[in-house]
Amino acid sequence: MRIISGKMKGRKLISPKNDDVRPTADKVKEAVFSMIGEHLKDAVIFDLFAGSGCLGLEALSRGAKTCYYCDNSTGSIRLIKENIKICGADSQSEVFVGDFKKALSKAKEKADVIFLDPPYEAGLIVPCIEAISELDILNDSGLIVCEHGKKEALPDEIFGFYKYKEKKYGSVIVSIYTNGRFSSLTP
Repeated sequence: MRIISGKMKGRKLISPKNDDVRPTADKVKEAVFSMIGEHLKDAVIFDLFAGSGCLGLEALSRGAKTCYYCDNSTGSIRLIKENIKICGADSQSEVFVGDFKKALSKAKEKADVIFLDPPYEAGLIVPCIEAISELDILNDSGLIVCEHGKKEALPDEIFGFYKYKEKKYGSVIVSIYTNGRFSSLTP
């Protein structure tokens, strides 16, 4: 596992030692960042269900300003913190231990991009998007990037957010939602 592009390009990240954490494959990660690259300059990122922190660190490498990481596994929190150190991103990172609702409620600013990569088929994406809507923590031009298994179909509209892109990569699907108030992205 490594940083693919940007100022930290080539940095090797520590991978999980077991199957409890499923890092985003490089192929999928590259595709995601190709789709959202223009939204990263000076962006505020939330990496929920962060696992190893690879999505948030890739975003920082590509020009994001800040990343807030969240995971409820203490093993993942240790891994995220180690990877932040490897990338020298301490000053741009804040790590929250606990579930996504607690992390979202602790946010000090609105997000430009929120990564949702919960365990597949766990049914957590819809409640996350509901919490994002209720807490009003996504900027008007912000994106919600959901990585999920092919068995988990997501609706075209949910809690005021609209799916504007969806791509399949084998058994993985990436669905990207935007706030309905940013009409140039809505279908």
